[in-house]
Amino acid sequence: MLVFVHGFWHGSWCWSRVIPHVVAAGRPAVAVDMAGHGLYAQRPQWFIDRSYNPEAVETEVSPVAGLTLNDAAELLTAQITQIGGGKPVTVVAHSAAGPVLTRVAQRTPELIAHAVYLAAYMPASDVPSVRYLRSPEAADSLVTLLLRGNPQRTGAVRLDLANPDPEYRRQLREAFYGDVDPLLAEAATGLLTPDGPVDIMASSTTLTRDGWGSVRRTYLLCTKDRALEPALQERFIAEADAAFPDNPTSVVRIDASHSPFLSMPETVADIVVRLD
Repeated sequence: MLVFVHGFWHGSWCWSRVIPHVVAAGRPAVAVDMAGHGLYAQRPQWFIDRSYNPEAVETEVSPVAGLTLNDAAELLTAQITQIGGGKPVTVVAHSAAGPVLTRVAQRTPELIAHAVYLAAYMPASDVPSVRYLRSPEAADSLVTLLLRGNPQRTGAVRLDLANPDPEYRRQLREAFYGDVDPLLAEAATGLLTPDGPVDIMASSTTLTRDGWGSVRRTYLLCTKDRALEPALQERFIAEADAAFPDNPTSVVRIDASHSPFLSMPETVADIVVRLD
């Protein structure tokens, strides 16, 4: 069984072009919503109001501010337990779903047959994902230019999705959907939610040899990624392999931007179904 988990601001909808190919190849698959996203999303008032209020964008406390990495991990654990009937499943995590998968795999490695990170944060032991945003490998990320507000105040990693400025929306599409058909990219942008719970990025997990270090893992590295730079993806792999050399990371490179589930869904499906 394959379980797909989206990253920040997205929802289970982002896998809708991949799953039909996976199922057609004979593999059962399902996509789930991460805590604070999709059907669990809660939108701030500034996003709901008809009038654009840039000051509120910068200062309003997010309704998902109280959600933690623990909350997200507990939800994913419940989801994969139900889907797999208690048997191990392969989990494909994109972007900021990476820290959630890492926490689940550390706590319940018996539930994870294969941890697959697609252009995802794969933080080292006791290192919060947010720390990597200040690293040299992340210096050219386009996402940091799009973030609004102080996460310590708002409790969220926030995109200004109500911004009427066409340049902001162009930058948004370039960061996430650089190689995606423009009409499809525009449709995907319209489905995004503005806030990701900051604690998912701000908390860390202690990794052990019998926990996360024992789980088979593969990293799908996107070589044209402008959101999570390829150099940073390489760093995740190097740190994991240095910490757990007896269980090295398998690496597959995809010539794609941050969202190959939209730009090349058949390729993603083909790679994933061949992993096991």
